[in-house]
Order: sequence, then C-alpha cells, then structure tokens
Amino acid sequence: MNLAQEAVETVSDSSRIVTIVLFVLMIAATLGVTVWASRNTSSATDFHSGGRGFSPLQNGLAIGSDYMSAASFLGIAGMISLFGYDGFLYSIGFLVAWLVALLLVAELLRNSGRYTMGDVLSYRMQQRPVRTAASVSTLVVSIFYLLAQMVGAGALIALLLGIQPGETFLGMDAATAKIVGIVVVGLLMTTYVTFGGMKGTTWVQIIKAVILMAGAALLTLLTLSLYGFNLGALMGDAAAASGQEGFLEPGLRYGVEVAGDPLQTMWNKLDLISLGMALVLGTAGLPHILIRFYTVPDSQSARKSVNWGIGLIGTFYLMTLVLGFGAAAIVGGEAIRAQDGAGNTAAPQLAQAVGESIGGGMAGAVLLALIASAAFAAILSTVAGLVIASSSSIAHDFYNSVLRRGKATGTEEVRVARIAALGVGTIAVVLAVFAQGLNVAFLVALAFAIAASANLPTLLLSLFWKRFNTSGALWGIYGGLISAVGLVAFSPVVSGRETSLIPGADFAWFPLPNPALVSVPISILCAVIGTLMSKERDFDKFAMLQVRALTGAGAEKAAKH
Repeated sequence: MNLAQEAVETVSDSSRIVTIVLFVLMIAATLGVTVWASRNTSSATDFHSGGRGFSPLQNGLAIGSDYMSAASFLGIAGMISLFGYDGFLYSIGFLVAWLVALLLVAELLRNSGRYTMGDVLSYRMQQRPVRTAASVSTLVVSIFYLLAQMVGAGALIALLLGIQPGETFLGMDAATAKIVGIVVVGLLMTTYVTFGGMKGTTWVQIIKAVILMAGAALLTLLTLSLYGFNLGALMGDAAAASGQEGFLEPGLRYGVEVAGDPLQTMWNKLDLISLGMALVLGTAGLPHILIRFYTVPDSQSARKSVNWGIGLIGTFYLMTLVLGFGAAAIVGGEAIRAQDGAGNTAAPQLAQAVGESIGGGMAGAVLLALIASAAFAAILSTVAGLVIASSSSIAHDFYNSVLRRGKATGTEEVRVARIAALGVGTIAVVLAVFAQGLNVAFLVALAFAIAASANLPTLLLSLFWKRFNTSGALWGIYGGLISAVGLVAFSPVVSGRETSLIPGADFAWFPLPNPALVSVPISILCAVIGTLMSKERDFDKFAMLQVRALTGAGAEKAAKH
C-alpha cells in the first residue's frame, strides 16, 4: 500500500477552504481564552504564575502541552518516518528525562522559588550578578527552543495551504508561505503572553493538550485500521517503502559505522551518547518547564503535576511511533522529503493520505485540517510558554532585581515583561527564517543541550552543595552557556554540510552536532573551579535553603512578596 502520489497532490479550492476555516476557528478560540484571561490578570503573581491556583491535573496537562510541541508531533514523527528506529530515540530520551525532573527538581524548586529559576539560584548568593546570568541563560535557551517551533509552523502553513514546490496560492510560493507562517506565529504568541500572561497561556495549553491528544489518537487508530491493527505489518511496509537497509535497526542516523574510517565511526557513536545526555538532562533545566512548578499551590501539587505529565507524554510518544512508521509506509519517504526536506510535515501528510484512503479527497482535507490545527495549537501553546518564561525572567530577574534593585512595583514588572515578550518574539521570527532547513526535533535537542549545560548543573549545585557560592554559579552558567553555544557554532550544524545553516561555508572543527557530552562536564568543572577560587561562604543561608526546599517552610511567605 503506497499513497505517496495522492498525498502530494495539490488540494482543491474547496479542500483549502475547509482546512483554512477549521484553522481560523482554532485560532479564534485560543484568542478568546486569552481575552478572558486578560480580564483576570491584575498582579505580578497572576502574570508570572497564574495566581498559583491550578490543580495538579490542570498543570499536568499544561506541562504535557509545553512538552508535546512541534518537536514531538512534527519533528519526531518526521524523524521516525525518515530514519526508522533512530527517530524513536528522541521519544525515549524526552520521556526518561522526566524522571530527573520528578526526583531532583520539581518539589525543591516549588518550595524554594517564587517566579523564576533565578529566585532559587540567587537565594544564598549575590542577587544582581546571579540573576543577570540566569536571565541571559533563560533567554538563550528559550530562543533556541522557539526556533524549532517557528520552523515547524512555517512548514505546517505551506502544507495547510496545499502549496507544493513550484506552485503558488494567493501569490505565495511554498518558501513565502513558510515565512508568513513564522510571522503569524510570532504575532499570535506575543498576543497570548502580552494580554493573557501565565493564566491565559496555561488555559490555552490545557485546551491544546486535549485537542492534540484527541487528534493524535484519532490518526493513530485510523492508521492502524488500514492494517487491521497489525503493527508488525505496518512496520514491515514502512521498512520496505523507505528503501533503506536497517530501517528498523539502530545506526541509520546515529552511531553510524563508517567502513574504513574508525575515527568517524567513533565520533558518530559519541554523538549518540551526547544526544542522549542532552535529552535526559535538558528537561530539568528548561526555563518554560521550571516555571510551571510555580503555578500550583504547593510542592505536593508540583509532584503530582509531573506524574500527570509523564502519563500524558508517555502515551503520546507511543502514538508517535505509529504516526512515524505510518507516514513512511503510506506516504513514503520521497513524498515527505518533497514537501519538507527535514520531514517536519510527515504527520499532516499522513493525515491527508489516510483520510483520502478512507473517504476520498474531502475526508483527506478535513483530517489534514484537524491534525494541522492540532499541531499548530501545539506550536502556539509551546511558544507562548517559552516567551512568558523569558519575558518573566527579563522583567523579574533583570529589570526588578538588577536594574531597580528590587524596588519595582508589580505593575512596572508586568509592563516590562510585556515589552520583553515583543522583543523576544521579534528575535525568534528573524532567526527562524534562516533555520527553515533543519528538523525541529534536532533544533529542540540543541536547546536541551544548552539547558543541560548552563542551567541544570548550577541549579543542582545550588540546592545540594554547601560550599557553592556566587563565583561558582557565574562560572557554571556562563561556562556551560558559552561552551554549548560555541561548540554548536563550530559544529556541522552551522557549516560544513548541505543541511547546515550556512551550507556554502566550512569552519566546523568540532565534530559533534550535539555538544552536551563536552559542554555539560565543562559547566560542572567551571562551577567547581569558580567556587573553590572564591572565599565567599554562607552556610547559614544554605541551611535555610535546605529547610525550605525539603519542607516548604517559608515558601508561601516568599510567594506573597
């Protein structure tokens, strides 16, 4: 069974109308939620943490929504459809990462902080330099993660409008439509954050989680129904349609053994380890995930939120296995690459092909519209979470604590956060235009590597090492941040390959596309050296932090100030 030709046909005008109408209705609904939330957002606590009034289930849905982004629905499905077994490594890594967040971060962070990661890092150290570093790190990680969502949005818009290479719609070719999609997402995410704050963002994420799970479940069931719910037959057809040996075995993309070149083989295997390290350690350092722990009433609710999130995310990633192999079998790798070279449109293309197989062209258009709308909702909610994380850090950590020395009012802080949201959105749009050729799951892995390097080591050392001090925190954050970003800049991600950001140049001396294997140890080493070089010690503050982190004593008082 191969419906590749049908999957890439230009959709009719009537089909386009159906997809666009459903798409616009979804956007209108989320904007309506934002307007409602804006009327209930009056204080800094409302804007930064949604008033801390969300239940564990609600926050768990929002956590899942944050995580089930374009990388999950579009990037991972695309990776599996093009690289088989190796694509599923992302699903495994993303899911296992939550154990680190659950066991080491969730409760301790909720008890220790107020709005941002900087609250925890600066508690027992000098406020201004540490909060500045935390703000810089949050912004860099968020920008990298935002790139992935924007690139996915651009690819999705081109498919949604049915624009194939060489064709136009409303005067737009596929490349122009992708740029328009990126700009539209930038405008919408800025609107969500500016007017709705964390309260509006969280409700949009809750709604989106339900829509995305329902859409993915529907497409999974329909795909399996074409094979009589025989997963083995589906995977067999996927392997045959891929035209690649070892499609169902490891080594097609990661850890590839190169005959006659043991050095390159070694680098390939080390890159696989580096990717796994980034995925497993990165989650607990992602700013937009960390701030979610502040939106619930207490630490027990934070833990329960993670439990709900793990169940939701685990179920979803099992479905990406079916979607990825289904796209390979039904759409075909050639058709997927023809629409988007990085495979980011595999799941929506599968929806169109399955719909056409079951009920004809109109059914294909409707199913495409439903899945594309769900994916677009995933993108919107995730970018909103990223923007509010970065804008809150800029307003709370940098503006209030550094520039105003803690004297800014809540109203001033919220105003600065809204201005920062506009700035972050603009930067993300501009950069995303130049990153359209990269797979979104891969872009997210880079964000995870930076988060694992710059944030997680410093956060854990602050919570658990008595001797840790301001110098160590600054060395750890900046050391991890500079090493991770610097190694990426001189890796094949940026130059040296046809798929690089700058394909015509070659200044890649670092052989690993994923830097975590090197940058995480550098961050830890920098933090230790920086700590030992300074005589600053405050064991009493560390004892107070431990009591608060482990018991929650004083957490509620801190949350109200």
